[in-house]
Amino acid sequence: MRQKKQGITSQLSAAVRPMVMALAVSLVCLAQGPSPQQPAAPAATPPAGSSGVTDMNLNGRDPAYVLGPSDVVVIRAAEVEEIGATQYVVDSDGVISLPTLGKVKAGGLTISQLESTLAELLKKYVREPEVIVAVGRMRSDPIFFTGAFKNPGIYPLQGRRTLVEMLSSIGGLQPNARRRLKIARRKERGRLPLPNAVDDAEGRVSTAEISLNSLQQAFDPAEDVELRPYDSITVARSEMVYVAGEFGKVGGFELEERESLSVTQLIALAGGLSKDAAPDKARVLRPVLDTSRRAEIPVNIKDILAGKGSDYPLLANDMLYVPASRRKAALSRTLQMTAPLVPALIFLGMR
Repeated sequence: MRQKKQGITSQLSAAVRPMVMALAVSLVCLAQGPSPQQPAAPAATPPAGSSGVTDMNLNGRDPAYVLGPSDVVVIRAAEVEEIGATQYVVDSDGVISLPTLGKVKAGGLTISQLESTLAELLKKYVREPEVIVAVGRMRSDPIFFTGAFKNPGIYPLQGRRTLVEMLSSIGGLQPNARRRLKIARRKERGRLPLPNAVDDAEGRVSTAEISLNSLQQAFDPAEDVELRPYDSITVARSEMVYVAGEFGKVGGFELEERESLSVTQLIALAGGLSKDAAPDKARVLRPVLDTSRRAEIPVNIKDILAGKGSDYPLLANDMLYVPASRRKAALSRTLQMTAPLVPALIFLGMR
Protein backbone atom coordinates (compact mmCIF):
# COMPACT_ATOMS: atom_id res chain seq x y z
CA MET A 1 0.00 0.00 0.00
CA ARG A 2 2.87 2.33 0.93
CA GLN A 3 4.62 1.62 -2.36
CA LYS A 4 1.44 2.43 -4.23
CA LYS A 5 1.14 5.82 -2.47
CA GLN A 6 4.77 6.61 -3.22
CA GLY A 7 4.21 5.83 -6.90
CA ILE A 8 1.19 8.13 -7.06
CA THR A 9 3.18 10.91 -5.35
CA SER A 10 6.05 10.52 -7.83
CA GLN A 11 3.62 10.70 -10.74
CA LEU A 12 2.02 13.86 -9.34
CA SER A 13 5.43 15.47 -8.77
CA ALA A 14 6.49 14.68 -12.33
CA ALA A 15 3.28 16.23 -13.64
CA VAL A 16 3.43 19.35 -11.48
CA ARG A 17 7.11 20.14 -11.99
CA PRO A 18 6.76 21.41 -15.60
CA MET A 19 3.80 23.56 -14.57
CA VAL A 20 5.81 25.16 -11.77
CA MET A 21 8.72 25.84 -14.12
CA ALA A 22 6.43 27.39 -16.72
CA LEU A 23 4.84 29.60 -14.08
CA ALA A 24 8.27 30.75 -12.88
CA VAL A 25 9.37 31.64 -16.41
CA SER A 26 6.14 33.61 -16.95
CA LEU A 27 6.69 35.60 -13.75
CA VAL A 28 10.25 36.47 -14.78
CA CYS A 29 9.05 37.65 -18.20
CA LEU A 30 6.38 39.79 -16.61
CA ALA A 31 8.93 41.34 -14.25
CA GLN A 32 11.22 42.21 -17.14
CA GLY A 33 8.41 43.91 -19.05
CA PRO A 34 7.50 43.55 -22.73
CA SER A 35 10.28 42.54 -25.06
CA PRO A 36 11.23 45.28 -27.55
CA GLN A 37 9.97 44.97 -31.10
CA GLN A 38 13.24 46.27 -32.47
CA PRO A 39 16.62 46.77 -30.83
CA ALA A 40 17.89 50.26 -30.12
CA ALA A 41 20.72 51.43 -32.34
CA PRO A 42 24.11 51.31 -30.67
CA ALA A 43 25.24 54.50 -28.97
CA ALA A 44 27.98 56.51 -30.62
CA THR A 45 31.57 55.96 -29.56
CA PRO A 46 32.17 58.17 -26.51
CA PRO A 47 34.48 61.14 -27.00
CA ALA A 48 38.00 61.22 -25.73
CA GLY A 49 38.14 61.77 -21.99
CA SER A 50 34.73 60.21 -21.41
CA SER A 51 34.19 56.99 -19.51
CA GLY A 52 31.44 55.95 -21.91
CA VAL A 53 27.65 55.75 -21.83
CA THR A 54 26.16 56.26 -18.39
CA ASP A 55 23.10 54.28 -17.32
CA MET A 56 20.52 56.41 -15.55
CA ASN A 57 17.81 55.62 -13.04
CA LEU A 58 14.58 56.21 -14.94
CA ASN A 59 12.77 57.04 -11.71
CA GLY A 60 15.25 59.85 -11.07
CA ARG A 61 15.02 61.54 -14.46
CA ASP A 62 15.71 65.25 -14.74
CA PRO A 63 13.11 67.20 -16.79
CA ALA A 64 15.76 69.90 -17.45
CA TYR A 65 18.26 67.52 -19.09
CA VAL A 66 19.04 68.70 -22.65
CA LEU A 67 18.94 65.90 -25.23
CA GLY A 68 21.56 65.46 -27.90
CA PRO A 69 22.91 62.98 -30.46
CA SER A 70 23.47 59.41 -29.17
CA ASP A 71 21.19 59.85 -26.15
CA VAL A 72 18.87 56.88 -25.69
CA VAL A 73 15.32 57.75 -24.61
CA VAL A 74 12.39 55.72 -23.33
CA ILE A 75 8.90 57.01 -24.10
CA ARG A 76 5.59 56.01 -22.56
CA ALA A 77 2.40 57.33 -24.20
CA ALA A 78 -1.02 56.43 -22.85
CA GLU A 79 -3.25 54.73 -25.47
CA VAL A 80 -0.35 54.56 -27.99
CA GLU A 81 1.39 51.42 -26.79
CA GLU A 82 3.47 50.92 -29.93
CA ILE A 83 5.55 54.02 -29.06
CA GLY A 84 6.64 52.45 -25.78
CA ALA A 85 7.67 49.14 -27.36
CA THR A 86 11.34 50.06 -27.72
CA GLN A 87 14.01 52.63 -26.92
CA TYR A 88 15.05 55.36 -29.33
CA VAL A 89 18.47 56.79 -30.11
CA VAL A 90 18.76 60.48 -30.98
CA ASP A 91 20.60 60.51 -34.31
CA SER A 92 23.35 62.88 -35.44
CA ASP A 93 20.72 65.35 -36.67
CA GLY A 94 18.97 65.33 -33.29
CA VAL A 95 16.01 63.31 -34.62
CA ILE A 96 14.19 60.23 -33.29
CA SER A 97 11.96 58.05 -35.48
CA LEU A 98 8.73 56.96 -33.80
CA PRO A 99 5.86 54.69 -34.83
CA THR A 100 2.75 56.68 -35.83
CA LEU A 101 4.51 60.06 -35.53
CA GLY A 102 7.51 59.49 -37.78
CA LYS A 103 10.58 61.69 -37.36
CA VAL A 104 10.55 64.08 -34.41
CA LYS A 105 13.20 66.64 -33.50
CA ALA A 106 14.54 65.87 -30.01
CA GLY A 107 18.09 67.27 -29.99
CA GLY A 108 18.36 70.56 -28.16
CA LEU A 109 15.10 70.00 -26.25
CA THR A 110 14.84 69.28 -22.55
CA ILE A 111 13.03 66.15 -21.40
CA SER A 112 10.08 68.32 -20.40
CA GLN A 113 9.99 70.10 -23.79
CA LEU A 114 10.07 66.80 -25.68
CA GLU A 115 7.15 65.54 -23.59
CA SER A 116 5.14 68.64 -24.52
CA THR A 117 6.07 68.29 -28.21
CA LEU A 118 5.02 64.63 -28.36
CA ALA A 119 1.78 65.32 -26.49
CA GLU A 120 0.90 68.03 -29.01
CA LEU A 121 1.62 65.73 -31.97
CA LEU A 122 -0.42 62.90 -30.46
CA LYS A 123 -3.53 65.08 -30.19
CA LYS A 124 -4.30 64.00 -33.76
CA TYR A 125 -4.85 60.47 -32.47
CA VAL A 126 -5.64 60.79 -28.75
CA ARG A 127 -7.95 63.32 -27.13
CA GLU A 128 -5.81 63.97 -24.03
CA PRO A 129 -2.42 62.33 -24.56
CA GLU A 130 -0.16 61.71 -21.59
CA VAL A 131 3.54 61.33 -22.38
CA ILE A 132 6.47 60.46 -20.15
CA VAL A 133 10.04 60.61 -21.44
CA ALA A 134 13.13 59.36 -19.63
CA VAL A 135 16.77 59.02 -20.59
CA GLY A 136 17.72 55.35 -20.76
CA ARG A 137 21.37 56.11 -21.41
CA MET A 138 23.24 59.39 -21.65
CA ARG A 139 25.57 60.02 -24.55
CA SER A 140 28.36 60.96 -22.17
CA ASP A 141 29.05 61.65 -18.53
CA PRO A 142 27.07 64.53 -16.99
CA ILE A 143 28.00 67.73 -15.20
CA PHE A 144 25.60 69.61 -12.96
CA PHE A 145 24.72 73.33 -12.88
CA THR A 146 22.53 74.36 -9.95
CA GLY A 147 21.38 77.67 -8.52
CA ALA A 148 21.02 81.09 -10.15
CA PHE A 149 21.95 80.10 -13.73
CA LYS A 150 19.69 81.10 -16.60
CA ASN A 151 19.30 77.42 -17.52
CA PRO A 152 20.26 75.22 -14.57
CA GLY A 153 20.24 71.46 -15.09
CA ILE A 154 22.28 68.43 -16.08
CA TYR A 155 24.43 68.79 -19.19
CA PRO A 156 26.53 66.24 -21.06
CA LEU A 157 30.27 66.68 -21.04
CA GLN A 158 31.47 65.92 -24.55
CA GLY A 159 35.17 66.17 -25.14
CA ARG A 160 37.34 68.68 -23.33
CA ARG A 161 35.36 71.68 -22.12
CA THR A 162 36.44 74.44 -19.78
CA LEU A 163 34.29 76.22 -17.22
CA VAL A 164 33.99 79.39 -19.35
CA GLU A 165 32.98 77.37 -22.42
CA MET A 166 30.22 75.56 -20.54
CA LEU A 167 28.94 78.74 -18.88
CA SER A 168 28.62 80.30 -22.32
CA SER A 169 26.85 77.28 -23.80
CA ILE A 170 24.18 77.16 -21.05
CA GLY A 171 23.36 80.87 -21.25
CA GLY A 172 25.29 82.26 -18.29
CA LEU A 173 23.91 83.49 -14.97
CA GLN A 174 20.78 85.29 -13.86
CA PRO A 175 21.15 89.06 -13.23
CA ASN A 176 20.80 88.59 -9.45
CA ALA A 177 23.38 85.80 -9.24
CA ARG A 178 26.26 86.11 -6.84
CA ARG A 179 29.61 86.88 -8.42
CA ARG A 180 31.29 83.78 -7.00
CA LEU A 181 30.92 80.21 -8.26
CA LYS A 182 31.46 77.04 -6.27
CA ILE A 183 32.80 73.97 -8.04
CA ALA A 184 32.91 70.48 -6.51
CA ARG A 185 34.75 67.45 -7.89
CA ARG A 186 34.66 63.80 -6.85
CA LYS A 187 37.86 62.26 -5.56
CA GLU A 188 37.95 59.54 -8.23
CA ARG A 189 38.06 62.29 -10.88
CA GLY A 190 41.10 63.91 -9.31
CA ARG A 191 41.50 66.92 -7.05
CA LEU A 192 40.64 70.41 -8.27
CA PRO A 193 43.88 72.05 -9.50
CA LEU A 194 43.31 75.31 -7.59
CA PRO A 195 45.31 76.64 -4.61
CA ASN A 196 42.13 77.41 -2.62
CA ALA A 197 40.62 73.93 -3.10
CA VAL A 198 39.64 72.16 0.11
CA ASP A 199 38.68 68.55 0.79
CA ASP A 200 35.66 67.44 2.76
CA ALA A 201 36.13 65.60 6.06
CA GLU A 202 36.01 62.20 4.38
CA GLY A 203 38.22 63.21 1.47
CA ARG A 204 35.61 62.27 -1.12
CA VAL A 205 35.08 65.70 -2.69
CA SER A 206 37.27 68.75 -3.28
CA THR A 207 35.61 72.17 -3.57
CA ALA A 208 36.75 75.66 -4.50
CA GLU A 209 35.24 79.12 -5.01
CA ILE A 210 35.99 81.04 -8.19
CA SER A 211 35.46 84.75 -8.77
CA LEU A 212 33.24 85.28 -11.81
CA ASN A 213 34.79 88.70 -12.46
CA SER A 214 38.35 87.36 -12.56
CA LEU A 215 37.14 84.39 -14.60
CA GLN A 216 35.53 86.60 -17.25
CA GLN A 217 38.48 88.99 -17.39
CA ALA A 218 41.05 86.15 -17.37
CA PHE A 219 42.96 87.53 -14.39
CA ASP A 220 43.89 83.98 -13.43
CA PRO A 221 43.75 81.52 -16.38
CA ALA A 222 44.10 78.58 -13.97
CA GLU A 223 40.58 79.31 -12.67
CA ASP A 224 39.14 78.39 -16.07
CA VAL A 225 39.46 74.74 -15.08
CA GLU A 226 38.89 71.90 -17.51
CA LEU A 227 35.69 70.20 -16.37
CA ARG A 228 35.48 66.51 -15.62
CA PRO A 229 32.52 64.10 -15.45
CA TYR A 230 30.19 64.63 -12.49
CA ASP A 231 31.63 68.06 -11.61
CA SER A 232 29.02 70.20 -9.86
CA ILE A 233 28.94 73.99 -10.35
CA THR A 234 26.76 76.05 -8.03
CA VAL A 235 26.00 79.75 -7.75
CA ALA A 236 23.81 81.38 -5.11
CA ARG A 237 21.70 84.49 -5.46
CA SER A 238 23.54 87.67 -4.57
CA GLU A 239 23.19 88.68 -0.93
CA MET A 240 21.73 92.10 -0.15
CA VAL A 241 21.90 94.91 2.39
CA TYR A 242 19.04 97.37 2.77
CA VAL A 243 18.37 101.00 3.66
CA ALA A 244 15.13 102.44 5.02
CA GLY A 245 13.97 105.80 6.31
CA GLU A 246 15.40 109.19 5.37
CA PHE A 247 17.45 108.44 2.24
CA GLY A 248 17.34 109.70 -1.32
CA LYS A 249 16.17 106.21 -2.32
CA VAL A 250 15.37 103.20 -0.20
CA GLY A 251 15.68 99.49 -1.03
CA GLY A 252 18.30 96.78 -1.35
CA PHE A 253 21.84 96.83 -2.70
CA GLU A 254 23.86 93.81 -3.77
CA LEU A 255 27.01 92.86 -1.92
CA GLU A 256 28.30 91.14 -5.08
CA GLU A 257 31.72 89.73 -4.10
CA ARG A 258 32.06 91.87 -0.97
CA GLU A 259 31.59 90.52 2.52
CA SER A 260 30.11 93.81 3.72
CA LEU A 261 29.26 97.42 2.82
CA SER A 262 30.14 100.32 5.10
CA VAL A 263 27.67 102.95 6.27
CA THR A 264 29.26 105.64 4.08
CA GLN A 265 29.18 103.35 1.02
CA LEU A 266 25.49 102.67 1.58
CA ILE A 267 24.69 106.36 1.99
CA ALA A 268 26.38 107.05 -1.33
CA LEU A 269 24.53 104.20 -3.08
CA ALA A 270 21.22 105.41 -1.61
CA GLY A 271 21.63 108.95 -2.93
CA GLY A 272 22.55 110.54 0.39
CA LEU A 273 20.45 111.44 3.42
CA SER A 274 17.28 113.53 3.18
CA LYS A 275 17.15 117.03 4.70
CA ASP A 276 14.90 115.77 7.51
CA ALA A 277 17.24 112.91 8.53
CA ALA A 278 18.47 112.45 12.09
CA PRO A 279 21.89 110.85 11.43
CA ASP A 280 22.77 110.67 15.12
CA LYS A 281 19.72 108.44 15.72
CA ALA A 282 20.47 105.83 13.05
CA ARG A 283 20.59 102.14 13.81
CA VAL A 284 21.46 98.88 12.09
CA LEU A 285 18.78 96.19 12.21
CA ARG A 286 20.56 92.83 12.09
CA PRO A 287 18.73 89.46 11.73
CA VAL A 288 18.89 87.21 14.78
CA LEU A 289 19.86 83.68 13.73
CA ASP A 290 16.98 81.17 13.51
CA THR A 291 14.36 83.79 14.43
CA SER A 292 12.25 86.40 12.66
CA ARG A 293 13.58 89.17 14.95
CA ARG A 294 16.24 91.80 14.32
CA ALA A 295 18.71 93.16 16.84
CA GLU A 296 19.09 96.98 16.98
CA ILE A 297 22.64 98.36 16.87
CA PRO A 298 22.90 102.16 17.42
CA VAL A 299 25.09 103.95 14.85
CA ASN A 300 25.93 107.66 14.97
CA ILE A 301 26.22 108.58 11.30
CA LYS A 302 26.80 112.23 12.24
CA ASP A 303 30.05 111.31 13.99
CA ILE A 304 31.08 108.96 11.17
CA LEU A 305 30.63 111.66 8.54
CA ALA A 306 32.52 114.14 10.74
CA GLY A 307 35.43 111.72 11.11
CA LYS A 308 34.84 111.30 14.85
CA GLY A 309 33.68 107.67 14.68
CA SER A 310 34.63 104.50 12.85
CA ASP A 311 32.72 103.53 9.72
CA TYR A 312 30.43 100.61 10.49
CA PRO A 313 30.24 97.49 8.25
CA LEU A 314 26.84 96.10 7.25
CA LEU A 315 26.64 92.36 6.57
CA ALA A 316 24.27 90.34 4.37
CA ASN A 317 20.58 91.06 5.11
CA ASP A 318 21.39 93.97 7.46
CA MET A 319 19.20 97.06 7.25
CA LEU A 320 20.41 100.61 7.92
CA TYR A 321 17.53 102.71 9.25
CA VAL A 322 17.70 106.50 9.63
CA PRO A 323 14.64 108.16 11.24
CA ALA A 324 13.43 111.68 10.62
CA SER A 325 14.41 114.44 13.02
CA ARG A 326 11.34 115.62 14.94
CA ARG A 327 12.76 119.13 15.28
CA LYS A 328 13.56 119.38 11.57
CA ALA A 329 10.18 117.93 10.66
CA ALA A 330 8.37 120.40 12.94
CA LEU A 331 10.35 123.30 11.50
CA SER A 332 9.57 122.12 7.99
CA ARG A 333 5.83 121.97 8.78
CA THR A 334 5.97 125.46 10.29
CA LEU A 335 7.63 126.86 7.20
CA GLN A 336 5.05 125.15 4.99
CA MET A 337 2.21 126.70 7.02
CA THR A 338 3.69 130.20 7.14
CA ALA A 339 4.92 130.37 3.55
CA PRO A 340 1.51 131.43 2.15
CA LEU A 341 1.37 134.31 4.69
CA VAL A 342 4.68 135.87 3.65
CA PRO A 343 3.32 137.80 0.61
CA ALA A 344 0.49 139.20 2.74
CA LEU A 345 2.90 140.34 5.49
CA ILE A 346 5.15 141.99 2.93
CA PHE A 347 2.14 143.78 1.39
CA LEU A 348 1.01 145.05 4.82
CA GLY A 349 4.48 146.22 5.63
CA MET A 350 4.65 148.20 2.42
CA ARG A 351 1.46 150.02 3.37
